[in-house]
Amino acid sequence: MKLALLVGVAVVAGTALVGYGPAERRINAGASTGSPRYLGYVEGETTLVAPPVAGRLVARPVERGDRVKKGDRLFVIDTTQAEAEVARAVAVLAEFKARHANLLTGKRAEEQEVVRAQRREIEANLVMAEADLARQTDLLAKRITSRQSYDQSVAQVAELRARMASMRARERAGDLSARQPEIDAAAALVEQQEAILNRAKNQLADLMPVAPDDGLVENTFFNVGEWVPPGSPVVSLLPDFRIKLRFFVPEGELAKARTAMRVRFSCDGCAPDLGATVTYISPRAEYTPPIIYSQGTRAKLVFMVEARPDPMTQLPLQPGLPITVDGLSGDAKTWAWR
Repeated sequence: MKLALLVGVAVVAGTALVGYGPAERRINAGASTGSPRYLGYVEGETTLVAPPVAGRLVARPVERGDRVKKGDRLFVIDTTQAEAEVARAVAVLAEFKARHANLLTGKRAEEQEVVRAQRREIEANLVMAEADLARQTDLLAKRITSRQSYDQSVAQVAELRARMASMRARERAGDLSARQPEIDAAAALVEQQEAILNRAKNQLADLMPVAPDDGLVENTFFNVGEWVPPGSPVVSLLPDFRIKLRFFVPEGELAKARTAMRVRFSCDGCAPDLGATVTYISPRAEYTPPIIYSQGTRAKLVFMVEARPDPMTQLPLQPGLPITVDGLSGDAKTWAWR
């Protein structure tokens, strides 16, 4: 009984070896006769757009699958409070600018005209007082007037001359601006309020984000009217330049791979002669990903390589699309791309 069982197992094993060996040899032979090819797929790096603060979603003009241009509005969170902050900052800035300008210009022309009128009045009184003093001087010399009258005339002239000097000083001071420390302090307040206004405008813009680049709206996570928590993505955007190829190079071919080298690739339904530039070579070995089914490459150590497709080939490429990369050239950096 044991002998019959062993004979049966040997026959089955022999049949399996005969059936599997030639097929495996045919795949390897086909791979060895042509240039090596590496399997991979298209990978997309999405950008998650989220508001920094919580609020109610009041508008979302884009839908899943839409294409957007740089600067297109993606969504709007309730901006009532943010707009009020911007208006308040604008008003305060206008006040500080007016104070600063007032310190630079001195008194108003009307106020200066009042000072000049007072000076002219004192000048007229001084002329009359000086004439009266001259008469008092002649009368005192002729002993017609008293000493007291003469002294009163002298005192009146001195008083009017002092008032005249004071009014002239006030007039000159009115034409001058404020002291420099006061001007500097007012200018600092203007700069501070300008920074506050810029921050308020940025906070308002954060509630109404726009597309940073041309791309595809990959997904949306909230509908109009829903409450959006802070930092929660509302739109997932796939920029056109964030498309890359990810393929796997066997350990024996890794020495040919270098960053900045050019590679050719192909995919189902794509245009011919597509090219890409290698941007990253993984330093760690891994087993062939299970999504890539091939009897000739499975269970072998490979290294992941990433390449950025040429701009002309980015639009039709969809994430997840399988691709095939032609063999790596030994002089890839100087390869003339057609």
